[in-house]
Amino acid sequence: MAQEYKIKGLSSLDLKSGEKREVEVEGIENGKVLLAKVGDRTHAMSANCTHYGAPLKLGVLTPDGRLTCAWHGACFNVASGDVEDAPALDPVAKFELMEKNGGVYLKGEESVIKANRRQPDTKCSAQGQEKVVIVGGGSGTMGAVQALREQGFKGSVTIISREPNLPIDRTKLSKALIADKSKIELRPQDWFKTSSIETLSDEVSSIDFEKKTVHTHSGSSHPYTKLILATGGTPKALPLPGFKELSNVFLLRTIPDVQAIVNAVGEKKGKKIVVIGSSFIGMEVGNALASDNDVSIIGMESAPLERVMGAEVGKIFQGILSKNGVKFYMSASVDSAEPSSSDKKVVGAVKLKDGTSLPADLVILGIGVAPATQFLKDNPAIKLQNDGSLQTDESFAVKGLPDVFAIGDIATYPYHGPGGSGKLTRIEHWNVAQNAGRSVARSIVSPSAKPKPFIPVFWSALGSQLRYCGNTSNGWDDLVMQGEPKEGKFAAFYGKGDTVVAVATMQMDPIMSQSAELMRRGNMPGMGELRKGVDVRDIGVPGEVKM
Repeated sequence: MAQEYKIKGLSSLDLKSGEKREVEVEGIENGKVLLAKVGDRTHAMSANCTHYGAPLKLGVLTPDGRLTCAWHGACFNVASGDVEDAPALDPVAKFELMEKNGGVYLKGEESVIKANRRQPDTKCSAQGQEKVVIVGGGSGTMGAVQALREQGFKGSVTIISREPNLPIDRTKLSKALIADKSKIELRPQDWFKTSSIETLSDEVSSIDFEKKTVHTHSGSSHPYTKLILATGGTPKALPLPGFKELSNVFLLRTIPDVQAIVNAVGEKKGKKIVVIGSSFIGMEVGNALASDNDVSIIGMESAPLERVMGAEVGKIFQGILSKNGVKFYMSASVDSAEPSSSDKKVVGAVKLKDGTSLPADLVILGIGVAPATQFLKDNPAIKLQNDGSLQTDESFAVKGLPDVFAIGDIATYPYHGPGGSGKLTRIEHWNVAQNAGRSVARSIVSPSAKPKPFIPVFWSALGSQLRYCGNTSNGWDDLVMQGEPKEGKFAAFYGKGDTVVAVATMQMDPIMSQSAELMRRGNMPGMGELRKGVDVRDIGVPGEVKM
């Protein structure tokens, strides 16, 4: 039951417009809330982000009342507490404020204050003729189904996923090798039931777009009025001798993949593990396994992540992981996988083209993913892009197919962020998929609504937390570094001409979140200003969105 609590050390609501302040609540152990003033009104809300618990006092507050977490870009509406951008699923709780008896009080329930969140209102009993079918069970799917119910969609919703689990926090597979689905499922089964969302573990075999029907390998058929394709990516295998024939060679995408890797590593320390690929998956899994094992990472580039981050920044990550014990073989090409001397069916080494042989008890491939659209390859109603993806418009509606949307790794859409200019771009980010799912839900519920612009955000566990916003797929030709790069504390600004198209940071919060909001609103400083030492944290965020 709600009751009044006094806020410690506050005699009046004396915040300035745009100010955030974390305060303690008397009578509640570790009870804290965040006060934020927008315009002439002070709001009280949960003190921590509902995603991974970051203190929201470190976030970015905009004049139109958006509060963005400093860690992973989750965004909340200050007035309502609702989620505006991924990756948070739960809204923050809001509390009533009042001044009396020379102090400031808030009204709320102790359990809600302690929980630092409120549950979204998604309970529903499906009714009517509308049928949304979603193919795929990842981040984009979760964003879509929750937003559909939050926004009042009452029709039936069916998820068809080839994975044997509910949607999970896939980021924790490579970053932490968590194989227990109960620890990483985004919502429990009861949530889907009370939200009237049907979940099916099955694989789609074909789609009849004319008859609006999805067919599966089990023989079932599912009619739809709206279809969302969110099948994600398929890990790439290595078409070289030994990699297909030998056991203990693993891909990493699903819970069963992680379970297989964990079983192969076992409890005995000191396993020789070769990771092929120096992009994010390879670097993350290598870092996760390095503390107890002998890990080697093989990369074709001169430095890890060079294609995305550039050699200068990539070498920073290489240095961090090297200190953790990871060995690197860069500018290297793989020749083959060789069998173990004790068991010819099991991998025993990875041979490089220069003749180097790396002993291996197990091998993990992290060489990228391809859009998982094989089931559409021979469909005459649809034309896949050269990379296997689907072309969409700004609302993620598939070109040429009414009532069909594509999101996540399989979607190539017009990117209007800095440097994008509407160029067709495919972005493999967890946040992008979830935000796209939320956007599609909005389009289904309110067809006349304009797409909500967002800046791509991702993060990675590379010894320290990397935070990144923007996109460089359309190219960059300049780099400005601030901070102390040699110490792993930096902000890297990627430019195309004088335009900043992406920002990467480590240990310099909230530069990434601040930059994302400035990019979204057309107020990001140019490369020339940054080279002179301008700190984006000192730049005011305008209220108008210009993206």
